[in-house]
Amino acid sequence: MLCLAGMSAVGFVGLGLLGHALATRALAAGHTVLGYDLLAERVTALVALGGTAARSVADVAGRTNAVCVVLPTLASVEEAILGADGIAGRARPGTVVIQMSTISPVLTERLADAVAARGLAFLDCPVSGTSAMVARGDGIIIAGGDPAVVERARPLLEAMLPRVVHVGPAGHAMLLKLVANLLVGVHSLAAAEALTMARRAGLDLDRAIEVLTAGAASSRMLEVRGPMIVREQFPAQMKLDLFMKDLHLIQDAARALDAPVPLTDIAEGLYADAFRAGHGAKDLAVVVKALDRLSRRERSAPRS
Repeated sequence: MLCLAGMSAVGFVGLGLLGHALATRALAAGHTVLGYDLLAERVTALVALGGTAARSVADVAGRTNAVCVVLPTLASVEEAILGADGIAGRARPGTVVIQMSTISPVLTERLADAVAARGLAFLDCPVSGTSAMVARGDGIIIAGGDPAVVERARPLLEAMLPRVVHVGPAGHAMLLKLVANLLVGVHSLAAAEALTMARRAGLDLDRAIEVLTAGAASSRMLEVRGPMIVREQFPAQMKLDLFMKDLHLIQDAARALDAPVPLTDIAEGLYADAFRAGHGAKDLAVVVKALDRLSRRERSAPRS
């Protein structure tokens, strides 16, 4: 399947947890996938699955008709797309730049304008779903950009995740992704809080999750992160250090919109506590450790 809607090969810049999951699904659907990452072992993992190694971002851009950018920071995304050897300056005519990282809506709009000025197409396509969810085809691609470009890229996007929803121009998808991550953060913390209470009460935690996920109290984050919290094991599906970046993007966007986010502000403080305690490389469910420390501090505080 070397040609889909005019796309002969697909490139990935960034092969971390999410990038690897997306690239793997594109490979499984029969796409030719060329990948690059600063960490050589990530490229090696892609090659082991049938992908092709690229030497640089410029190499990816010069050999593919669609380039998916899945990088951890705003600066790395901007450099990959607009840098001296970035995608915008090295891509072939007609290339579609598919930006899938969680960045700011402001940067998204600026990248879209800059890419269009180079005669290329740009799609704002963040993913709502953990890397494990994506690996099994769960989750959703939120698409922003020219509807005609979305339809051109749809076969590729749907190979990565079967549900793709176009929500408006570039920037709108990123705003909706931040709204989605607001709920991820609050719901994950709520799961940690609820299960901490159940643990302190001496309840059977596996049975508690069975009951909670079957009733009105259920949430996707309780389903995904409840077992981690119960077992106190936090293999990263979304690393806490990366999620801290997302929380700050949410807070910045909310301030710009004059939208109050008191629960997010409280959650950010607890996630930050877990981060400062050295848990940045673990899944964000590790916020339960911040609740444990909060409990210890309250017990040790002098009583009036």
